[in-house]
Amino acid sequence: MTQAHGRTRWKRFGLVMVPTLLATAGVGVALSQQALAASFSVSGQQFKVSADKLTADGFTQFGSVDKGQNDGHAVAVSGMSHATLTNMCQSVLIPDVPLVGDVTLKLTAGKTKPVQATNLYADLTDLSGDATFTNVDIGTAVESLNKGPKPPEGDPIKPGSFSQQATHIEVDGLHQTAWATTAGTFKLAGLGMKLNAGKHECY
Repeated sequence: MTQAHGRTRWKRFGLVMVPTLLATAGVGVALSQQALAASFSVSGQQFKVSADKLTADGFTQFGSVDKGQNDGHAVAVSGMSHATLTNMCQSVLIPDVPLVGDVTLKLTAGKTKPVQATNLYADLTDLSGDATFTNVDIGTAVESLNKGPKPPEGDPIKPGSFSQQATHIEVDGLHQTAWATTAGTFKLAGLGMKLNAGKHECY
């Protein structure tokens, strides 16, 4: 296992090793700590999230597969023990709705008080931002993760597969795309939701 201690910084870091935070249909609902996005069938639409800043303690990341209705989706699962998100925007684009056309559902929160989440799992396909990681371990066997949330029991993880972790992370200018997210708790201050015709995604 390769270990890197101290603070490590990447400019405009992409999918690998960048964690995320995002709100889903289960906003504010307490879920089991053992819940994982891959444990349920995901919808046919991915969603986007942007935020001014993400801060989290206890970060892990590993590969997995989310089950769709007819196929699977390879994802990078980011787990965080506790996370905060400033000025969050989440959008879902639903294309070709009969009689309406494209429709965008947009959810915003955390403009004056950060969004907070615990026991968070986010299933990503794309992410970018300016990231800082503290006490990083890269190349950890997935079953040896010990700095943040572990893969829940029943998740389709191959023993000995690649993973990474850190005690603390910060991401500025977060942009990400995901299939699903679960959390133990999700608190969204100043929550707002709008449904508009057309394409009005967060970015």
